[in-house]
Amino acid sequence: MPSRRLPPLRALEAFMRTVRSGSARGAADELGLSPSALSRRIANLEEFVGKKLFTRARQSMQLTDDGQNFYEAVSPHFDALARAVEGQSEKISLLRLHLGVLPLFGSQRLFPRLAELRRLHPLLHIDIDTGPHLEDRVGDTLDAAIILSKGPETALHAVRLDYNKVHAITSRALAEQLGDAPDRERLSRQTFLIHNELPDSFTAWKRALDLEDLEPAAIDHYDSGQLLLAAAAEGLGIAIMHDDHLRRADDNRLTNLYGAKVESPYSYWFVCKPTALEDRPVRLFHDWLVQAGL
Repeated sequence: MPSRRLPPLRALEAFMRTVRSGSARGAADELGLSPSALSRRIANLEEFVGKKLFTRARQSMQLTDDGQNFYEAVSPHFDALARAVEGQSEKISLLRLHLGVLPLFGSQRLFPRLAELRRLHPLLHIDIDTGPHLEDRVGDTLDAAIILSKGPETALHAVRLDYNKVHAITSRALAEQLGDAPDRERLSRQTFLIHNELPDSFTAWKRALDLEDLEPAAIDHYDSGQLLLAAAAEGLGIAIMHDDHLRRADDNRLTNLYGAKVESPYSYWFVCKPTALEDRPVRLFHDWLVQAGL
């Protein structure tokens, strides 16, 4: 049987990168090519298949109907080939994921399970970013992020990771001073500690306890959940956080004031650009995260 004629693989890679990045310039940057070199590779592929795969207008390239059909037919096999080569090669380059994570989620939920991910996908390595404005940077400096949100913007692919209750978390000593039932006068002399990612949780807690007009002595804001819990444990105030944060902290100095359980307006979400799911590092992490149930 005569051997099949293989397509020019570099040209095929240029085509796939262009479709998945949504930008010829972006694909050229990823491959370390000039725009003209990228265009020549795609032209070689079009010559091989005998079809126009893109329309070209100024700086933009749009898939033709033939191009879309070609992509849908080839994409799964292209990924399967990449996985097969990866599985057989000891010299394959690492898979790199740039992930944004809130520090408390990272320490309490992600890092205790990362060894499991490494065993499953030893070539997958993760650069961790705990900086601000994670959602806004997805698709720019971040491949994906795990955020606290009422609901991510609709342009993102989003997976809800949990549902939460709002707790007023404080030291056991302070809880004893405040008593078993809400007392507006005593609470008005307290400092409340609010996480920057959970600004509306305090409002939800006050409403649920019929304390909507409560004006505390002070409200201190934190951008670190770990430091906020530490401050509450030292008796520096009443931290408005999630039940999951209290449970995972496993700190006997802390307790839920009044035992109140209030529905939280916030949840943890995994977010990325929809096209990013076609990038192997993002897909591997996404699938593991969902199955692991973090």
